[in-house]
Formats: sequence, structure tokens, C-alpha cells
Amino acid sequence: MMMLLFSTCFCLGSFAQTYLVNGLVTDGSHHPLAGITVKLSKTNVYALSDSLGKFYFQLADGSYLIQVNAMGFHPLTSKIVVDGKAVQMVLKLQSHIRVLKEVTIKSTANEERMREESLNIEIIKADFIQRNLGGSLMNTLQRLPGIKTIGIGSGQSKPLIRGLGFNRVVVVDKGIKHEGQQWGADHGLEIDQFATEEVELIKGPASFAYGADAIGGAINIKAPVMPAPNSFGGDVNLIGKSNNGLFGTSVRLFQRKERLFFDGRFTYQNYGDYRVPTDILYVYDFAVGLHKNYLRNTAGGESGIHFNAGYVTEKFKTIFYLSNTYSKSGFFANAHGLEPRRVDTELHDASARDIMMPSQQVNHFKLINRSTLVTGNHHLELELGYQRNFRQEYNHYVNHGYMPAVYPATMNIPIDLEREFDKQVYSLMAKNQVKLGKHHLQVGLNGEIQDNLINGWSFLVPAFQQKSLGLYAYDKFKVNDKLLLHGALRYDLAQLNLFSYTDWFFSETASGSQEKLLRAANLSRNFNSLVWSVGMNYNAGLFELKANVGKSFRIPIAKELGANGVNYHYFSYEKGNPKLDPEQSYQADFSVAFKTEKWQARLSPFFNYFPNYIYLNPTSAHDYFYGAGNQVFEYAESEVMRYGGEAQVKYQFGKQWGSEVLVEYLYARQLSGDKKGYTLPFSPPASALFNLTYSPQKFLGNADTYFSLDYRITSAQNNIVPPERKTAGYNLFNFQAGMRLHIGQYPLSISAQVQNVFNTRYLNHTSFYRLISLPEQGRNVVLSVKIPFNFKHHP
Repeated sequence: MMMLLFSTCFCLGSFAQTYLVNGLVTDGSHHPLAGITVKLSKTNVYALSDSLGKFYFQLADGSYLIQVNAMGFHPLTSKIVVDGKAVQMVLKLQSHIRVLKEVTIKSTANEERMREESLNIEIIKADFIQRNLGGSLMNTLQRLPGIKTIGIGSGQSKPLIRGLGFNRVVVVDKGIKHEGQQWGADHGLEIDQFATEEVELIKGPASFAYGADAIGGAINIKAPVMPAPNSFGGDVNLIGKSNNGLFGTSVRLFQRKERLFFDGRFTYQNYGDYRVPTDILYVYDFAVGLHKNYLRNTAGGESGIHFNAGYVTEKFKTIFYLSNTYSKSGFFANAHGLEPRRVDTELHDASARDIMMPSQQVNHFKLINRSTLVTGNHHLELELGYQRNFRQEYNHYVNHGYMPAVYPATMNIPIDLEREFDKQVYSLMAKNQVKLGKHHLQVGLNGEIQDNLINGWSFLVPAFQQKSLGLYAYDKFKVNDKLLLHGALRYDLAQLNLFSYTDWFFSETASGSQEKLLRAANLSRNFNSLVWSVGMNYNAGLFELKANVGKSFRIPIAKELGANGVNYHYFSYEKGNPKLDPEQSYQADFSVAFKTEKWQARLSPFFNYFPNYIYLNPTSAHDYFYGAGNQVFEYAESEVMRYGGEAQVKYQFGKQWGSEVLVEYLYARQLSGDKKGYTLPFSPPASALFNLTYSPQKFLGNADTYFSLDYRITSAQNNIVPPERKTAGYNLFNFQAGMRLHIGQYPLSISAQVQNVFNTRYLNHTSFYRLISLPEQGRNVVLSVKIPFNFKHHP
């Protein structure tokens, strides 16, 4: 539709013949532009382009200048000549991109949550993960005080919170408890850290909210933030590491309309054997030479596929999260299953990137639906989850006791399949949050069904089925603007059924007969427990005080009740105890903090008491019939006392310089049982981390840049429990640098690290390989680049 406006009462050229000027306005990609003002120079005459980009003038003969000034485009002036006939013209506008000074909008939601929770909480964002990328998510997080890992190589690790791990720490992924084979020290955490945007670390018992296994703490991996409305884009992450030749990428693509969205990611990483600062080590007194410092057969690779899709309104949303992570990696050949002298070193050393036996393959599939509804004063949440953890361990057939010297050709189990675990889990979580005056109430339930099948020619843990249901209520009472009180109750029911296992080979009994021995009998146990928690927060301006006391419990797992076989990875024979009681724990947590414009300080002490801590007790016996002469370990209970804490101090010298000190300490002592007077396994030594960070205000223009140096001092750990060995203290330097700059309209993030700057040879007391005195990785240079992108739509 043509629109002509004039500043006078007569038509331009009203006393002369006029001709049609037919015009079209487009952008640089030839898409028509609507609503663009086209003006005749030095007049007040203009036209607006219609929905098809078209505009019209009626002009007499003559020469004219056409001008366009439109937001987002460069100004355009075009000359036309009308000479006795109609004129057609196209005005092609070029986009004008202006890079404005970056504005950072800082949310205080996480700070408020930390101030209003009585538990000790750390909240980690994506930039921390990008800045401190390790071989796994837990390796990345262990820079924080109170967080450690049980490392089993460059790509696998397990979390420890204040010295507690395995089934005493819950990992929650998008609201659903992550279930793998977490009972094993050599079983890593199947989580893609590139798909992690925010992690909440809870140090201390969190059973009332996350279930029985959170007796030591919880790692809550939050769901990724939904894309903004009417957005279409993604990002590309590239990563490389020098020590083990790792290369990888993670690519994200998302799109959202107003209410519908999808968000997908693909991750791939491949790495070779990693290097240590020694060329020889001793595996149970046998000297093992390392070819060019490579730890043979520690190469691997992993991939992850993630897809999220949902429907979102102001008060209701439902989102599906689908993920599949796969990893394949080798175990250090001289320390798993085979005697060190039987390893074919020439074969293993031929390549640093091949994966030979012993090795493992793990695939973790997960499907979660999360729905929330806000109605009136209620906030309702429902989460349903299904996951399957499929783990296979491969090794050469090793016979001992009465096992046949030659693997029978009639067996339907592959000769190289040492063990297989196939766990399927169905999960339910429902809760309702409501505000009633000064009370913020939350009631909920968690339910779970686990089915775990086993396979392989080696037996250690029986197949089992576990069912559990927990109900809880939590109240946060705001006394006034400074004081908050907390109280929680939780009741759990659980049933654990272990299924019998009989050897596939014949053994000679005491009576001289030959029979297939029963290694595990059918066992059914029922458990229940009532746990509680009370706490307070006092916030007075710059000062903050927290206190929390509570009781937690944990049901014994299938391995603790029914194990009866050789653990080739530890050269041990392990026996379960079917009479174990549920583990009980009482803990008191405190935190005092002070914050000014330049200073931040926090001290977080704790005290922990277990009436019956379950642990694997090394005995003086050796099993020569079924355990290949390995030492016998039996699960037992003892009274345990633990205490310790963390301290954090930050100081900002100015706009460019900042410093930080992180300190942690833990003491544990068994008060009863065979190991009375000893500590607990995997108790980390005291350590302190000193950091200095320089953030120049002007570097490569206005790039957001940092240079950071970490100096960690770790004390000796002489307080051990056999068969652990004392571990010497060490000093370690790590360097980080990075920048965020604009390439066109896109911010490019570059992060670099030099881990173990001086190639220090040191032993990590919580490492899986500590028993064979294997040092940690040598110097490692890590480079990562993150490139975001977006697509724009035109009408």
C-alpha cells in the first residue's frame, strides 16, 4: 500500500504530467524489508515500504535524490532520473553491525541460596569449568577445598567429599540420582563435563533431600538453562592436552521459539597413554620399566550425545533430557589382573594410542522428564527417569584354584570378558513447595528400582534388585530479616535382594567330591530409617553464621553384603558380610563468613560420628584355593569419629590483582573393631592452595583477560590404615591464563593451563594407583577454545 505525505497543500508537480516510480527495498541477501522510510531529498515527501518491500512515488520529469536512513543499516542515497516514462528501482541496504560495550548482568540468586541454606554449599558455574578443565568433571572440581578424587588414569575419577566417597556421595543429574557402578574404586563417573553448566556441591550429609546415599554429601548437576525466546545458535568447544595427546571437541546447537525449544550437544575426545615423571616403578616389589615414561595401556576415548526438548509457558513447563555417554579405556597393564612380569611390554609399547587388555567399556544411557507447575501458592515438580549403565571389563583369562588351565570351548561367555555389569534404574521424584506466611515448606518423595545383572568368567559381586522409597518434609522459617531456622524429617524404606551365584567350574570339597560351589546365596534384606536435620542461618550485613546438625543413614550395598571373589584390580580376595546393619551417621556442620568490598573469608569446621562405619578390613589370611594366594579382605563395622574443615580467604588488591587461599584438613579415627586406632582408607592429607590472579584492564584492546598461578602445598599422610602406605608431602604449581575477545559480533573464549609446571614427581594418597607407588601425571599443557555462534531470521 502506497503512502504519500506532503508538507504543502498542493501535489508535487501538480501542473505537470507525472510518472510512476516503482521501488523495492531489500537487504544484502535480497530479502524484502517492510516499514522502511524512503524520502525525497530536500523535501518532506516520503513513502513507506509495504510488507513486500515495495514503495511508490508519482514524479514529474526531472532528477531526484532518494534517501534511506533505517536502524541497523548503513544510510543510502540513490539518484534517479524521470524522463517521460515510469521508473523501476531497487534499494539494497547493507547491515550495520555496531559492537557496543559489553554489559554484564550479575544475578545474586546463587549468593542468596548460599546465604539461606544451613548446609555448606559451593556453586560452580560454566566459566570455572572452562577455566580449570581436567580429565573429568571431578578432576576439574577438585581444586575446591574438601573435594578430592580417586583417580584411575587421565580420563576416569571418582568423587570424595571430606574423605567420603563411593556410595556415600550422591551425584544428581538434572534432578535424578545418577546410578553407575559407583562401588568400585576403578569405576569412574559417566558425566560429560562439557554438557555441565552449573554444579552445586553440598559438603556434609544431605540425606533428607537426596536420599540415603548422601551420607557424605551430594554433587548436584543442574539442568542447562533454556535458550532465550526466538533464538537459534550454539557453540563449538575445542580442547587439546600435551601429556597424553588428547584432542576433542564438543558442539552445541539450540533453537527456541516462544514456547518450544530444543538443545543438542555432541562431544568427542580421544587420548593416548599418559606420562609420569619416572621411567621405573615397583609393582609389589617387581621392577617395571616404563617406555619413554608412558604408562602403558592408559589410552582411551569417550563420546557423548545430549538432546533436550521442551514446552514452556509462564506457569508450566515440561522438558525431556536424553543423553548417552560412552567411554573405552585401558587399565595400566602391569597393575591389573596379570602378574607384572607376564605383561607383553613390547606389544603394549608399540603404540601409545592403542587400547589393549586389560580394558573397560562403559555406556550410560539416560532419559529424564522434568515437569513443573506453578499454581496459586504452590510450586509442583515431577521427575521421571530411566537409565542403563552397561559396563564390561576385558582381560586375559587367568586361572587359579580349581579353574581349568585352558578356557573351555563350550563356554558361552567370551574368553576375554572378565566381568560385565548391566544396571537398569527407574526413578521417580515429586515435590511441592509452598509459602505460608514466614514458612517455606517443601514436601516430597523419591522412589527407585534397580536391576543389576552380571556376566563374565570372574565373580566378585552377585546380581541384585533394589527397591527404595523415601518421604521427606522440610521447613525454612524466617524469624526476621537476619535469622532463618531450618528443620527436616525423612523416612526411608528399602529392600535389597541378592541372587545366588554358582561357579561354572568344579572344585574339590573337603569330603573329596567334585562340585560347583555356591559363591553367593539368595539373600533378602529389608531396611528402614528415620533421619532428621536442624539448622540456622544468621546474616547480619557483612557477617554470616551457619550451623546444622543431623542424622543420616545408608543401606549396605550388594558388594558389602555378598562379595566373594578375587578383585584382580587390587590383587585381593574380598568377602561380604550378609549381616551388616545400615550405616548410621551423626554430623555437625558450622560456617562463619565475613565479606567486604575487598575481603572474603569463610571457615567451615565439621564433626562426624559413625556408630557403625562399614569398611573393607584387610585380614592376615590368604586364599590359595579360590583367591590365587591373594590377601583376604572382609567387610566389617567399626565406630568412627571424624572432624576437620575448610577455610577460604580472598583479597582483591584493586581492579587488576586478586589473591586467594584455600585450606582443608581432615582427621579420622576408628574407635572399635580390628583396626581400632587407625584412620579410614582414602583419607586425604591436609593441604593449602595459594592463588594470585592478574586481570589487566587493557590487553589486546578490551579483551577480558586473566593470568593466574596456583601453588598447592600438600602435607605428608602418615596416618594410614594397612594396606595403605604413608605418602610424602609435595608442592605443586599450576598456571592458568585466558581471554574473552570479540571476533566480529561473537565473543571468543580462550583458556590455557600448565598443570604440574615443574614436572614434579609426587604421589597422590587418594589415587587408585597409590598402592604401587605410581606417581601422578607429569607436566600437562591444556588449551581450550569456545566459539559461540547464532543465526538470524529475516521476514
